[in-house]
Amino acid sequence: MTVSASGASGVREAGATQEAGMIKLAILAIGGQGGGVITDWIVATAERNGWLAQSTSVPGVAQRTGATIYYVEMAPGGGPAPVMSLAPAPGDVDIVVAAELMEAGRAVQRGFVTPETTTLIASTHRAYGILEKAAPGDGIGDAAAVTEILRRSAKRLILADMETLARDKGSVISASLFGALAAVGALPFPRESYEQTIRDSGKGVTASLAAFASGWQAVREPQDPVAADPPPRSVGPRPGPGGSARLCAAYEGLTRRIEAAFPEAGHDMLFAGLEKVVDFQDLDYGRQYLDRVAEIAALDQADLGSALTIEAAKYVANAMVYDDVIRVADLKTRGSRSLRVRTEAGVGGNQVLKVTEYMHPRAEEVCGLLPRSLGAFLEARPTWMARLDWLVNRGRRVRTDTLFWFLVLYTLGGLRLWRRRLLRHAHETRHIEDWLERVKATAPRNYALAVEILRCRRLIKGYSDTHARGLSKYDRVLSSLPALLDRSDGGDWLRRLRDVALKDEEGTDLEGALKTVESLP
Repeated sequence: MTVSASGASGVREAGATQEAGMIKLAILAIGGQGGGVITDWIVATAERNGWLAQSTSVPGVAQRTGATIYYVEMAPGGGPAPVMSLAPAPGDVDIVVAAELMEAGRAVQRGFVTPETTTLIASTHRAYGILEKAAPGDGIGDAAAVTEILRRSAKRLILADMETLARDKGSVISASLFGALAAVGALPFPRESYEQTIRDSGKGVTASLAAFASGWQAVREPQDPVAADPPPRSVGPRPGPGGSARLCAAYEGLTRRIEAAFPEAGHDMLFAGLEKVVDFQDLDYGRQYLDRVAEIAALDQADLGSALTIEAAKYVANAMVYDDVIRVADLKTRGSRSLRVRTEAGVGGNQVLKVTEYMHPRAEEVCGLLPRSLGAFLEARPTWMARLDWLVNRGRRVRTDTLFWFLVLYTLGGLRLWRRRLLRHAHETRHIEDWLERVKATAPRNYALAVEILRCRRLIKGYSDTHARGLSKYDRVLSSLPALLDRSDGGDWLRRLRDVALKDEEGTDLEGALKTVESLP
């Protein structure tokens, strides 16, 4: 557990006298984290101790581009009735509680956190926002940079993984954050009063009190994380669901081939890639995966860290496990997926879960499900393709909690048995072979460039329109290869082009970068 505290003053004992006057507190929480619950608890605790308190909330933007801001103002009772604000003002917040790391960063950005006055309590876990997930490349925010900003911005800073603390006790993050708030001592109320508020709520009391105690302990008794030895590597036999003893033995034979025929530096990636590929299709597909990587590994150079083998192990697996309709349907109807959705939604034993899938097939996806000859016949006729697209290319909401649609998707997922005969597989196979031929032709002349060609597979992901855009960027980036083949910095230039393509949604920056490459002497 990572815990951090900073500031000139130490943690005060609970019940210490607060300076006379109003206390202003902002809570930033996203859906499902109980921001309203902790707000109600804070107000109830204040009123139990004779304080006047008022709470308001400002809803965040949907789809996790911003949290709901809950605001509490409180003042000692017994005096004139104070005038309280409805929303926090920049530079005028005493305590900020953030239920996620990037929301703490947003609190700083909004001006709620100041080094002169603000105590900041934040959870270090991440709940990725829609902009992070939608980025073509790695769009995840830099947690280390945000943490450093928090350290500079707050008068007192408390950081801990409050989500894990609460989950381990069977509760939600609001309870562990409430415990951390009590332990910090920024409010002049004793611990017993906070705990009584939880008891009075009457819901999930035992789990909430346990999570409260974990949050309290994380502040009062912070523990430095202890580096543990990595767990032993598991290499099989795991041929996929329903594997017989014969299949397990065959899978184990493939893992032994990895250990015997490939450099040790690439073993971990190869084990992971093999498992992924076999889960996607079957053991024969796993053998084909190792055959393809072996052709690249034969061109590798051990003194360069076996980079060619490692990157091939990763990206060949990703390329072979492409997102077609069969794959999507298979994943959506797996029991493990249903269990995960129920767990994340917090569905109880007697509750009914309704699941709606958003589907948007195009004519290309339909043709991809057809046998190669028939699908190619349709693709070669634009008029027929336009009519088919008009028929199928419309958004659909599919209820997979109903028997009919579950069986439809389950049947589509079962088409994996015939995947090798379908048009989409023929397209993907041809594209993979062309990609690897470029690598094999380049490696003897420019090793670094060959490694970067393998990494360019990052540009291709998803399905439907997302897949088409990725293919377009991939083709444009690799169009620069003739100009880079004999340059010692060719690998660096291809990496720059790829990075630009990953960040450039419209493609204008990529065009400019390609022109720069064309102008190189």
